[in-house]
Amino acid sequence: MALTEEYMAGDLHPIDLVEYIAEHHKWDFDRIAEDQIAMAVEGQWRTYTLTLAWSEHEEALRLICTFELEPPKDRLPAVYEMLNTVNDQCWSGSFTFWEKQNLMVFRYGLLLAGGQDACAEQVDMMIGAAVANAERYYPALQLVIWGDRSPKEAIQVAIAEAYGRA
Repeated sequence: MALTEEYMAGDLHPIDLVEYIAEHHKWDFDRIAEDQIAMAVEGQWRTYTLTLAWSEHEEALRLICTFELEPPKDRLPAVYEMLNTVNDQCWSGSFTFWEKQNLMVFRYGLLLAGGQDACAEQVDMMIGAAVANAERYYPALQLVIWGDRSPKEAIQVAIAEAYGRA
């Protein structure tokens, strides 16, 4: 059953909709404020922390997906080069590294200008895209940081797709 069939958004506050989706997927979450929610989503490589916030002024739902990353200082130039390569491949959303906090961050924004309402599928896809991108590029980042690989070599891990079945 589609999320929209199960729950009609209507004039629902976007963060209420996110809370519903978190409950639907049985993700741990905490409603930080009326306009903000944080949740933990388990991936294959790690657990990702997602924070979604609604800005009435900008009419936008902002998602930030983070995970810890502690590259040695001498690998930071390669990490930043890797992020440029990765961001060129992301259609929606982008990565950045917050060095002070040792956090890799994926940002994504859903603009709802003109009084638009978000639907459950949009928000679910937004969250799914953030986690999928983090999962896709995590191994390549690890190769750059700890495998002493160049970004050009490491990105091949994220580009490669498996065909057939074992």
